[in-house]
Parts: sequence; C-alpha cells; structure tokens
Amino acid sequence: MEEKRLKPKKAKKRWILISLIILLVIGIGVGAYAFSVYNGAKKTVNEQMNEPVSSIDHTVTKKKVKASEPLNILLLGVDARENDSGRSDALMVLSLEPKGDKMQLISIPRDTRTTIVGKGFEDKINHAYAFGGTDMAVETVENFLDIELDYYVRMNMEGLKELVDELGTITVNNEIEWEDGKYHFTKGPIEMDGEKTMRFVRMRKQDPNGDFGRTKRQRQVIEGIVQRGASVGTITKVGGLMDILGNNMATNMEFSDMQKLLTGYKDTRKNVESYQMKGSGTNIDGIYYLQVPDEEISKVHDMIEGKG
Repeated sequence: MEEKRLKPKKAKKRWILISLIILLVIGIGVGAYAFSVYNGAKKTVNEQMNEPVSSIDHTVTKKKVKASEPLNILLLGVDARENDSGRSDALMVLSLEPKGDKMQLISIPRDTRTTIVGKGFEDKINHAYAFGGTDMAVETVENFLDIELDYYVRMNMEGLKELVDELGTITVNNEIEWEDGKYHFTKGPIEMDGEKTMRFVRMRKQDPNGDFGRTKRQRQVIEGIVQRGASVGTITKVGGLMDILGNNMATNMEFSDMQKLLTGYKDTRKNVESYQMKGSGTNIDGIYYLQVPDEEISKVHDMIEGKG
C-alpha cells in the first residue's frame, strides 16, 4: 500500500518522542466514555489516521485483542521533510501485557546496525523507513528482535507541544540539572508545559550520556503523558486531542480496535517498565553504528515475549 506522506517539518522539530499519543487514543489516556460522546473521533481515526500495512495481518491481531492476549506496538517518530520520505528518528516497541497489568517501553537506538529486510544489506535501523516506509520498518524490527508486531503508530513530532498543552502539563522525575537559557531544569520532579517538554527532550550536549540520555528522557515524557492523560477526567479535552492526533499520527488501528483496547488493556499503565537496548559504538567506512550483541538481542526478545 502506498505510504501517505506526513506533513513536512522543520529540522529543529524532529523529536524522538513518539506516540505516547497512541496511548491516549487507545484509552490508556482517555476514557471510553469520551469515545461514545465524540462521534467525530471515529471519523478522525478511520478516515485520517488509519493506514493499513501489508506487513501486519490485521485479522490475526483482532483475534489476539478479542482474547486479551499480549500485544506489541511499534512506535515510530518520523522526520519527514519535503521531497523526502524521511527517516524514523525514534523507534520503540510498546508491549502490553493485560493479564499482568504491565506495559514495557523498549527503545531501539536509531544507529543500531542490522539487516534491512527487503534490501538484504546491513545499515542503521532507522534507515528502513527511508528505504521502504512503515512496511519495511515493521519487517526490519520484527526480524531484528524475532518478534511479531501487532500494530504500529507513526508520529509527526510537530504536534507534541500541542498535545502536552492540551493536557495541561506533565510531570517527570529529572535526573540531571541543567539550564538552556530559558529554563532551569532542577533534579527531581518537574512540571512542564508543551514548550518546556520540547526543550527537555531535545537536550543532548549537556547530558553526559548523549543520545542515550535523551532517549531515556523521551521514555520519561511518554510515561508522563500516559499518566497525565489517565488522570484527565474532562472529556471536553477529547475533541482537541483528536484534532491534534488526526493531523500528526498514522496507525493501522481502527476505531473499533481502540475501543476494545480500552476495556482489555487500560490497566497496563499501572506498571510501566522502560528499557534501552545497549551496544558499543563502531565506525565502518567512516560511518558511526551501534553494534548490539546477540545476547542483548536475546534478552530483549525474552522481555517482550514475557520470558525475561
């Protein structure tokens, strides 16, 4: 199926914070009642957001959802520019385990070297989207971790600031202190609006852990939005949230899928675990890659499959 191009974004807006939003849409953030009240939500999801992909068998996924089986969702934060399909600036696998009321957020570093499915050569994993869109990204991540993905969510980061502002604020536990000329980020719990959230996730140079530290802050923001979304009882916000999502998100979920996830998977947010895959940096032909050892891949596979 032909990929629908996301709206072009300025380079400075290419943030790796991916679709927490989907969590809100799924109902981890917004109540089931909201969906029944806002009939426009169904139209937004099915007509604006929904993009099926051939790499995921929707019939199999529907059966898993009906039986409340564990689900794996690929979260893609995409940097799409004019006349360019873009690259996935962030990749995470969101695993939902309804019977144990558990959610896992696993980050795959964008420089991870792996085989690009459909191309037959090794490259950075985030290049899969540039080569073959969502389908190739899905197949490459499935091959890399030896897992089955049930849904994907592709997010244009342009809407992140709007999303947080629509929710009001989010709170995260900041681990390092720094200033960026406008905000002073102190250690400990900090409350942030949309602009401050963007600055929180984009900082890298003052973080001793570089990209790894930034990716961790992305996961913190995802968790912060999920928790904030779950505590927002005002269904008047749903219309605004859906408008933001409709303009910035694509997924193979249908509205009916989201409704079912509302009932069977909403409590997974009670126990959120996050993890970032580890590896060692290397240069090959002058290009930087992250080499992830086989034992680390096996560890993450087992975590997702419920064996870790």
